[in-house]
Amino acid sequence: MIPEAFLHRMRAQLGAEYPAFLQAMEDMPVRALRLNPLKHAECSALADIQTKPLPFSGGGYIFSCEGIGRHPMHHAGAFYVQDPSAISTVSAAAHVLKPGMRVLDLCAAPGGKSTQLAGILDGTGMLVSNEISRDRCRILRQNIERMGVRNAVVTSMDSNKIAETFPCFFDFVLVDAPCSGEGMFRKYPEAVQEWSEENVAMCAARQKEILENAAKTVAGGGYLLYSTCTFSLDENEEVLDWFLSAHPDFEMLPVAADVSAVTADGISVGGRDFSAARRFYPHVFAGEGQFLCLMHRQGDLREGALFKNDLRQLSKEETKAAESFFADAFGYVPERLTGLREDVVLLSEGMEGCPAGAFCCGVPVGKAVKGRLVPHHHLFSAYGECFRRKVDLPARSPQCAAYLRGEGFVWENGTENGWCAVLIDGIPCGGGKIVDGYVKNHYPKGLRMQ
Repeated sequence: MIPEAFLHRMRAQLGAEYPAFLQAMEDMPVRALRLNPLKHAECSALADIQTKPLPFSGGGYIFSCEGIGRHPMHHAGAFYVQDPSAISTVSAAAHVLKPGMRVLDLCAAPGGKSTQLAGILDGTGMLVSNEISRDRCRILRQNIERMGVRNAVVTSMDSNKIAETFPCFFDFVLVDAPCSGEGMFRKYPEAVQEWSEENVAMCAARQKEILENAAKTVAGGGYLLYSTCTFSLDENEEVLDWFLSAHPDFEMLPVAADVSAVTADGISVGGRDFSAARRFYPHVFAGEGQFLCLMHRQGDLREGALFKNDLRQLSKEETKAAESFFADAFGYVPERLTGLREDVVLLSEGMEGCPAGAFCCGVPVGKAVKGRLVPHHHLFSAYGECFRRKVDLPARSPQCAAYLRGEGFVWENGTENGWCAVLIDGIPCGGGKIVDGYVKNHYPKGLRMQ
């Protein structure tokens, strides 16, 4: 049952719109997905899914389909399941985000917004996806991998450490701050049970600390996007009023017009006009609750990152194994091969190193074992289109079902022996090894269909 104290506040906040809001809170949650441009996914990937396009950028669709996580195209990373309001957050900054930027997603798990940002960067620049919880960081890394992201560094640091490591470094910083979760009440019953006015106050204090540290990482001329999934003034406009008073070099900017059209204005507090900030209400547009505000930092101050680079030179054995593998699998040896712990790693252009303890950096190519390179799943997911040998399976074919279960299958199209990328309807999913017309399965055990 929704807390009466919350309803009392929303009644005062919304006035005449309150009955419509209350009715919307009793409706079923809306589900959406976002196509993955990194894998050139098109609407054909949704052929057997009933969809309706969202009215703002980001390739989002409201959908109706049971068991979406078991869909072959979900395995292939053709789309990411994400709430409409969550998709709108990054879409709100689409007019300022550009390829080649240095980007930080400070509170990134499970990865929806990070992978949307990666789609805009399109393999250029550098994306630091950070999550303080190491358990949630593992989920973040899995989604980075599934969506075929090439230019991410996945870290697990608190915001203070991030500020020390990347002073005035990023062109764009997203703070999707931990909050009281009021916008998720109809989606997650546990959010209702955990709500209290004391928790709202605690969240607001934590958000101020996170936002203060995030600001230190924004370069002059860069952008800071603050968002929450809550309706509370305490956690939204009041946090920003405090922040803008303390940081006069930051100013609010209008969001993208297509997002503004389906959201409500922010609420003025402390004499400050917050109409540029946006509130995503379920009675205004289909989706859960969300708040967002885009800000710009004046000046031209820019510094370099301050960390000991954890990357290392490859050994002679690793170099020979990697060069032999790529010459056979790709037909060429890519530049920017390096090492991270036990892995050979491929960096995309624009990546500037790796802090100690990062979960991953760029794309792990694999490990050199007894003079041969054993490839990593992320390589097939991110660079599947580069493989000379490709096995392209129809999504609803018996071979595709077998592959996703971890089984091998017969492939009689004359493809030569060797490592191959396995595609599903043209979308890179994973890898395999062709041996005399049979594809040996190398889809990771933890991802296989049961």
